[in-house]
Amino acid sequence: MKKIEKVIIFYFSGTGNTRMIASWFSKCALENNTYCQIFDIASKNDLYLKEIDSESLIIIISPIHGFNYPKITLDFIRSFQKGNNQVVLMNTRAGMKIGNMITPGLTGIAFFLSSFILKKKGYNIIGQIPFDMPSNWLSIHPAPRKEAIRFIYEKNYHRIQSHFGKLYLGKTDFASNRDIIQDLLISPIALAYYVVGRFFLAKSYYASSKCNNCSLCIRQCPVQAIRMINARPFWSLKCESCMKCMNYCPLQAIETTHGLWLVIIVLTSTVCTFLFHDLLPNVYWIIRFLVSNIILFTLLLVLYRIQHWALRNKFIAKVISLTSLTHYKFWGRYKANQNHTVQ
Repeated sequence: MKKIEKVIIFYFSGTGNTRMIASWFSKCALENNTYCQIFDIASKNDLYLKEIDSESLIIIISPIHGFNYPKITLDFIRSFQKGNNQVVLMNTRAGMKIGNMITPGLTGIAFFLSSFILKKKGYNIIGQIPFDMPSNWLSIHPAPRKEAIRFIYEKNYHRIQSHFGKLYLGKTDFASNRDIIQDLLISPIALAYYVVGRFFLAKSYYASSKCNNCSLCIRQCPVQAIRMINARPFWSLKCESCMKCMNYCPLQAIETTHGLWLVIIVLTSTVCTFLFHDLLPNVYWIIRFLVSNIILFTLLLVLYRIQHWALRNKFIAKVISLTSLTHYKFWGRYKANQNHTVQ
């Protein structure tokens, strides 16, 4: 078995979890006198693809969004020219500390789909490795505590060393195989998220009255999904829900529209009940499903626009903020601590 001599790492990161995994792997490579380069997928600099030679081990690291790689990562993978390099796919999933354990996330179809695309181009997949890093999905839960974050960092750093050791010696590493049953079962949700769900979540964020229009969120958005409308940040459907804007805002002015979600769900339920119970009681379930989602999505687009306009009023903006869990201090924020030292 031939030891690896050159590694090229491509990563996409919102709050820094995947960037941290990339830097840890690079550190292991350098400690073993292995040449290593790291490139940010979001930079969209095609020149880095020219750095790949046939001897390089390619590593692609990305978070899991809706049990799949986000669109920006999949688009990047599709942009690869044909080749025969060895490739290791990695991901970061939402991990939480419970006792002395880290709850495992779900990869879904991320590895299946990406491996299929790359194999068709001639690449040899020699590894699929998930890492359960601190969850940054603050639209759903509060930020992890510092002790939990440190615990998760330590566990994953030692896992990186173990996985690097196997790959360095030329061995394959399919750590993801232990989750294959769960990932297959969750695949329909992954497809639904890619087609519909990510657009719904793209309209999850708004800038509260604390926003001072510094435009940091606009400048740092890795997919250029935020633009300024009526002197206030506005999230477009390009948003990947990577949480970078919310977690990096220095004033914690970016919040989740929990109140708007509730209004939309109630209105959709009311309209659909009237439509399918009183007017069209015998419509096939597939038609009900499609029409319900069209109503939901239409209400989302319209009411998000109305909310954005209404936020110009300070009183209304305050009321909207009070309906968001992310407005309160106890909810907190999370971004990976790149300066954290591990033993």
